Amino acid sequence: QLQLVESGGGLVQPGGSLRLSCTASGVTLNEYAIGWFRQAPGKEREGVSCISLTGGRTDYRDSVKGRFTVSRDSAKNAVYLQMNNLKPEDTGVYYCAAPASYYPGCTPQRPVTKSSGEYAYWGQGTQVTVSS
Repeated sequence: QLQLVESGGGLVQPGGSLRLSCTASGVTLNEYAIGWFRQAPGKEREGVSCISLTGGRTDYRDSVKGRFTVSRDSAKNAVYLQMNNLKPEDTGVYYCAAPASYYPGCTPQRPVTKSSGEYAYWGQGTQVTVSS
């Protein structure tokens, strides 16, 4: 069974940057579309970004476009979420998630903001706090 592990969270001042990593052991992440989600205290979980199986397509929620970048590193079997110009409203627990193997996630028909139900595997999350 796919087990995802997030890392890279922390406390950062507004305007700062963090890079989150999503890794797995025993399986190759190239077999999975990967999504990044977050949940702030008292709020529902929301989709932040996703990357397709081949990495050829990415998607972002409007509030992070131009600030966040999702990418794959096949050699390191990892997916990253580079977050720049962070804002207090970016605070929350960030999760990486994957649908079933080879499921065509992160497509125009399956934007990350509307497809969380398709993701079967979830990491434990990493806390991101943006505060001065």
